[in-house]
Amino acid sequence: MIKIKMCGLRRDTDIEHANILLPDYIGYVFAGKSRRYITPQKASELTAKLDRRIIPVGVFVDSPVSDVISLAESGIIKIAQLHGNENEEYISRLHKKNITVIKAFIIKSGHDIELANSSYADYVLLDAGMGEGKAFDYELLTNISRPYFLAGGLSPENITEAIKLNPYAVDVSSGIETDGFKDFDKMKKFTDSIRLNIK
Repeated sequence: MIKIKMCGLRRDTDIEHANILLPDYIGYVFAGKSRRYITPQKASELTAKLDRRIIPVGVFVDSPVSDVISLAESGIIKIAQLHGNENEEYISRLHKKNITVIKAFIIKSGHDIELANSSYADYVLLDAGMGEGKAFDYELLTNISRPYFLAGGLSPENITEAIKLNPYAVDVSSGIETDGFKDFDKMKKFTDSIRLNIK
C-alpha cells in the first residue's frame, strides 16, 4: 500500500481531520519563511492530540541540527525531513540520535536522481521545487533505485495517475487546501483516491 503524507498541518482542526482519515504521516513546517510555519510549542500541542497511528514529521530548511534533535527527543516529531543544503555529516549526526531522515531533492535532471540514489538519508523525497505545488518530469524517475516520497503538484485530481509510478509514499500540501488552509473534503478525496485504487 502506498503511504500517504499530508504536510503543512498547523491548526487543531487539521489534526482532527487527520485523525479521521488516518494518513501514515503528517508534516509540520518549521521553516520560518513558509506561510505554513508552525512554532515548536504549537506543534507540541498538535502532536498531543494526534492519533498515535500517525507519524509526525518535522520539515526543516537548514535549521541548526540541535533544533532538529531537540524536537525529536521531545517527542514532537519522529522523522526529520530536510529541504535545505544539509549534507551527509548533518544526516549522520541525526542518525547517531536514532532519528529517521527524509532528504528532499529538487528533480530537474538525471543528475538529481543520481544524487537522491546515493544519499545517506533513510528515504528521499522527490519534488519539483520548494513547495510551489508543481510537478516535475516523471520520465526522470526511470533510474530511481530506492523507495521515495513523491511530491510536487499532487492533488485529488491527479493522484490516481501519480500512484501508477508506485512510489513508497505520496506527499501532498497545497493540493488539499482551499484559500491556503487544509480542506477536509479535499483531504478525504485525496485519501480515498489512493486507497480505492490500490488493492
